[in-house]
Amino acid sequence: MHWCPSSGSRSLRRCTDAVAIPRPSLNPVEWSAASSSVWDLTALLNAAAHAADPKAPLPDRNLWVIRALEWLRHAPLSGAGDAGGDAAADDDEAPRATPRPVLRLKHLLNVLDRHPEHRVQVATVLGRFWAEMDSAALFADFGFSSRANFFGEIGQRLKLKLLPLTPASTDPSELFGLLFPGEDDGLWLESLDEVTLARLLNLVPSPPVVERAWLTPLLDAIMYLASAVRAAGFSGALRRRMSPELLTEAPFRQLAVVAERIRELALVPSQDDAALLREAQYLRALLDSCRQCADSVHGHLEEHGVSINVVFDVDQLRQRTYRIEQLLNCVISREPAREVTRLLAELVTTAAERRSIRALFARHYSLLARKVAERSAETGDHYITRDSAAYRHMLGAAAGGGAVIAGTTFVKFFVLALGLSAFWGGFWAGMNYAVSFVIVHLLHWTVATKQPAMTAPALAEKLADVADDAAVDRFVDEVANLIRSQAAGIFGNLAAVIPLVLLVQWASQALFGTPLVHGHAAEHVLDSITLLGPTALFAAFTGVLLFASSLIAGWVENWFVWHRLDSAIAWNPRIVDRLGTARAQRWAIYWRTNISGFASNISLGLMLGIVPAVALFFGLPIEVRHVTLSTGQLAAAAAAQGLSVLQQGPFWWCVAGIVVTGLLNLTVSFFLAFRVAMRSRGIRLADRSRIRKAIFRRVRSHPVSFVLPPKPLD
Repeated sequence: MHWCPSSGSRSLRRCTDAVAIPRPSLNPVEWSAASSSVWDLTALLNAAAHAADPKAPLPDRNLWVIRALEWLRHAPLSGAGDAGGDAAADDDEAPRATPRPVLRLKHLLNVLDRHPEHRVQVATVLGRFWAEMDSAALFADFGFSSRANFFGEIGQRLKLKLLPLTPASTDPSELFGLLFPGEDDGLWLESLDEVTLARLLNLVPSPPVVERAWLTPLLDAIMYLASAVRAAGFSGALRRRMSPELLTEAPFRQLAVVAERIRELALVPSQDDAALLREAQYLRALLDSCRQCADSVHGHLEEHGVSINVVFDVDQLRQRTYRIEQLLNCVISREPAREVTRLLAELVTTAAERRSIRALFARHYSLLARKVAERSAETGDHYITRDSAAYRHMLGAAAGGGAVIAGTTFVKFFVLALGLSAFWGGFWAGMNYAVSFVIVHLLHWTVATKQPAMTAPALAEKLADVADDAAVDRFVDEVANLIRSQAAGIFGNLAAVIPLVLLVQWASQALFGTPLVHGHAAEHVLDSITLLGPTALFAAFTGVLLFASSLIAGWVENWFVWHRLDSAIAWNPRIVDRLGTARAQRWAIYWRTNISGFASNISLGLMLGIVPAVALFFGLPIEVRHVTLSTGQLAAAAAAQGLSVLQQGPFWWCVAGIVVTGLLNLTVSFFLAFRVAMRSRGIRLADRSRIRKAIFRRVRSHPVSFVLPPKPLD
């Protein structure tokens, strides 16, 4: 192997000339091992001799093309010739901004021009590579899911990320990840100038067949894509949700016919350019109509619930229409090489996205996140107080919730006293919480910690218009209303749970001579909820569960609406026969109104009980810290210890732990829910900054407005 110095243009020229020195031919495996330490142009060209052999197997030719592209991308290591410098030496007028792969490509073309024997070998390899590839499959299929749904696409992307690729294939869609593995490849492909493109095309021998035969794979791809778009438009999942007005002109039905006419016009020897342009314009109009029909599906989803598979199908349909337009540009352009290069650069970007599972979720989950947030917003708006009357009502509802949680506290101690196994202890504790939360919901009371996850989407709903300062001020008013509502909820909960727990403990002492909670159970409370332990961590984790329950509630309601279960309850013949028409109608309204509340409360209760038990199974000693429940437990422990507990440090550390628990329960659940709601609405960073500054101004000027309701106007 020839090592080339990299100091100065004169030595670079000697390195270039050295390519003509006869070298032993290397097969791709030997060359791969030989060039693993340096990117040597000599080894690359010598390997082309083996790949150009008619008896060489397919993987050898594909591997040579892959290695050639690697040579273009990568600068040589220390001690090897700097191909970027070589290119600069051969083309002194090349601008400094030109990407290195373009400079190296120019250098390679210059070397091939000076050495015809290598040019013939490289041209043979590239010609056979192009002839053997099903390029129509690349243009028609690459970047689109071969699976039928969103979750199938996730599996396909996992396969691309985890499993190695093989060069033994004639499908360029499979080879694309090896040919162009990086996102930067699209940039240098876009940077190819017309002269370099023309020289590259002259290098690849044209097949001696029908005139304009190079258009065949492009036109085939247009036909394949038009058929796929037509099939998607005719599918029941999309057709039933498209606007009937937009479907009256039947754009999907005409796609294949127009695509066939374009193919016939483009391939005839005496090409009629005017007719081809007319048909191309008509095809563009049809594609635009198809996209409008696809967009109308979102209107149906907004009203009747979201399916992530339908969103995925709509996106695939739209992307295929854009691909058809790109291919059409290549067919009718006066500079087809430039348009094909742009298309390849676009495919490189698509390849990078196709390897990303995060990108898939980011693109398709946003609409579902928005709908879930909106479902939560419908419920959460009821938790926001805006005047004195609503504030007093919130205090009363929170006091009722606190009374129920007082009973929950004693049931929890009873479950612990049974000494059940970890799972069953967690299960029955979760059932205790779930039943309590459902009772609170049915009585139209409230538990303060459930408010943030439900009110955050309602608050983010106000972010739809923050274009001016007045809109921002209205949003800050809602923030003040929300924080004041949270304060009322906590005050009401604690104002009820503390005296009721103390009353039950003292009544038990008076009647039975001992409080219900005493001894080791009371001491364990003082040891567990103290701020000196992991209380803060557990409280933040509980905030995550509170947020998760709001997501579950939104998802369940969306599922309920998507499957039209309220309509089924109201009109299903068997249900109507069993309940009667009037009762079926009432049940439909009841479940449509309360399904979110039931899902939220039941899921939260079960998670509070079962998640710690499951985590303990995996060796994670995680517990939950709910501010109202912890307050009830501390009140029970204090009553068992007597008034002397007020003089003990551990008690006050527990009080501090409850304060921190309340703050973390509220802030963590609110932050997560608000972040999802903002992301689902695409709020810009600049608007977020304006909102934060406006909130800080309100805190400085009217801090009381975040705690007490505004005085009624006379």
